[in-house]
Order: sequence, then C-alpha cells, then structure tokens
Amino acid sequence: MAQFQVFIIGDEILSGRRQDQHFAVALKTLQQHGHQLAGVRYLPDVPAVIERAFRETLHDGANVISFGGIGATPDDHTRLALAQAANVDLQRHPEAAALIEQRFGADAFPYRIQMADFPAGSSLIPNPVNQVAGAFFRQHALLPGFPSMAWPMLEWVLTTHYTDGIAPHICSIIVPDAKEGELVGVMQALLDAHPGIGFSSLPSYGNARHATPHIEFSTSGEPTSAQAAMALLQAQLDALGIRWFTPDSLT
Repeated sequence: MAQFQVFIIGDEILSGRRQDQHFAVALKTLQQHGHQLAGVRYLPDVPAVIERAFRETLHDGANVISFGGIGATPDDHTRLALAQAANVDLQRHPEAAALIEQRFGADAFPYRIQMADFPAGSSLIPNPVNQVAGAFFRQHALLPGFPSMAWPMLEWVLTTHYTDGIAPHICSIIVPDAKEGELVGVMQALLDAHPGIGFSSLPSYGNARHATPHIEFSTSGEPTSAQAAMALLQAQLDALGIRWFTPDSLT
C-alpha cells in the first residue's frame, strides 16, 4: 500500500466558480488499488505557492497526483513550478510535441506546443481523450484539470507505475448516546495496547449509520491486529456496562 498526496490546482476552485470533482474520484480510485490518501491540498494559480508545495513533496519523496495547471494559457503554472522545485530545466518532450503537432497541425504553434514542455527527465502519461499527454516525474503525476481526461489518466498511472496494495481491514462499532469526553481513557488504553493501529472516534447527532446521537469507533490495519484492538475496545465497554453494536447488526 502506497500513500498519496493530491493537489487540486486552480483559482476557479478556490473562488467557487467551479466545484471540485477530483477529490472524491481520487479517493475512490486510490482505495480501489489498495492505496491510501495521505492528504489533499487546494492550491491557487500562484507560481510561488505551487512551487513551494512541490518542494515539500519532492523533499519528502511523496507520491503526488496533481490535477490542473498544465494547459497552454498564462494561468497554467504547474509544469514550470515542478521543474523549478526540482531544480531541473523545463524541456520540450519530443514525443509529447509530436502528438500535439499531429492533433493540431499548424495551430499547435506558438502556444499549444508549450503543453509538451515538462521537467527534464519526465515520462509521459497518455491522454485517451485528445492525446495531449500529462507527465510523470519523480513520483509526481501531472494531470489536466478536465475530469474526462484526468480520471482515466490517473487509472493508468496507478496501474503502470505502482503495484496494487492491500487496503487496511476496518472494524467498526456504534455506541449510542455516548459522550467522547467520558471515554477518552478507554480510547487511550486501546492505543497504548495497540500503538500501531489506526483508530478513529466519530461522534454524530444522527446519520445514515444510526438515526440518534452516537459515536462510531473504528480500528484499522492488518486484519488480526485490527480485530484484536476492536475486541479490547468492546471488552472495555462491556466492563463499563456501555451498550454497543456493529453497524450491520440490529439494534
């Protein structure tokens, strides 16, 4: 299982002129391949901000999926920002240029051809919609902002450059009418006994999982460990006389 950062770039998202569609699809696609979303950033069309974000992820050796900012208009800064963050040249990729010339002919110049300029050392990500490629550079995938193009390109990246992982096993219970503040000690005891386990406490006033106020507790990780941690939590709740049930059981 790999962890990924997602960058969603564009003033139109931050201003509300366009509604982001990438987050939900990226999350679902990563999970389908057994990977984990480690973070998401919404970035403006400001070169220095984008470059600074890439410097951080390059320094950390992170896997990054970036949506947007790889077109040929003056507000598209992603390609150059990544090159500058990596201290490499922005170079015209001959195969990407050939694809653009093949599609647009003389109209490829002088602007559309710039979409073939990527950080030196990049490989291409094929675009099944209009053949204008994205780029893969040091575990950073540069994808267009158009969902119809970006989403199949994301699928290609995960299939081509990564090995599918195994999604963590998740155990959940619902505790009706519980108050988080009264159960902090129980939660801490669980984490002390299982320090490597994933754990979450999600209070709600009522939702599709349970109609009245409750807390949903979850443990996640390798199946045996997740189940052992959940068994400990259940035993602690039983000892306190606190009712709980699994989400798919009758109440």
